[in-house]
Amino acid sequence: MALRLTLKVSSIGSPFLQLGSSATSFSFSQTCSVSKLGFQPLCLQRMKNPSRTRFFVRACRTESKGVSLGFRAPQFELPEPLTGKVWTLEDVEEYPALLVMFICNHCPFVKHLKKGIAKLTKFYMEKGLAVIAISSNSVATHPQDGPEFMAEDAKLFKYPFPYLYDESQDVAQDFGAVCTPEFFLFKKTGRRPFDLVYHGQFDDSRPSNNVPVTGRDLSLAIDRVLSGQPVPSVQKPSVGCSIKWHPGKKF
Repeated sequence: MALRLTLKVSSIGSPFLQLGSSATSFSFSQTCSVSKLGFQPLCLQRMKNPSRTRFFVRACRTESKGVSLGFRAPQFELPEPLTGKVWTLEDVEEYPALLVMFICNHCPFVKHLKKGIAKLTKFYMEKGLAVIAISSNSVATHPQDGPEFMAEDAKLFKYPFPYLYDESQDVAQDFGAVCTPEFFLFKKTGRRPFDLVYHGQFDDSRPSNNVPVTGRDLSLAIDRVLSGQPVPSVQKPSVGCSIKWHPGKKF
């Protein structure tokens, strides 16, 4: 059956999209994607008893959650596709603070922040912050997030930090990461292990919400950590695409 669909964004930055159709008496549910919108997968659902058939498309946005402040940074051993070097937590133990970011190549939320992330991390790495980025997405479902493309991204955006590949996805699970981008800021006091002090957003900017990318929230947290001040416990979660787990991956 041929459908005439019209796309309407209900509000700027809203995850809800509305489509109208001239069809009158059928229903279906399926997973699909609209690449130009930058969200995937998208789910279509018919309203009950409408005057005309309508579908609502809800973008699958995920918020960082489930990890408590004070959580200790887990051990890891991951390769850096750009250089071939294998990194571990011991490589950064001499630093007073550590930022671990879960990012990827394809996610529109990450794409929106890539230049800002590179600029902010370069600034703070020169002040003594250790930074590591990790991609844990399955290449079975998203080959564009594979290691060869990670190396290209690292060169293109001149990442000052190592961009590591978590092929098994075990490290993402150890950290409790669920989305991209997701930010974990740890503080080290003396000989104590790295303790989580910030697990929140980069800033209020999102794709298409017209808010400038500043890195304000993360920057304020880093400033406090490097100056020895406490980080407020009220933190806005990061919002992004869900991590793309391997098909059949069990938690």
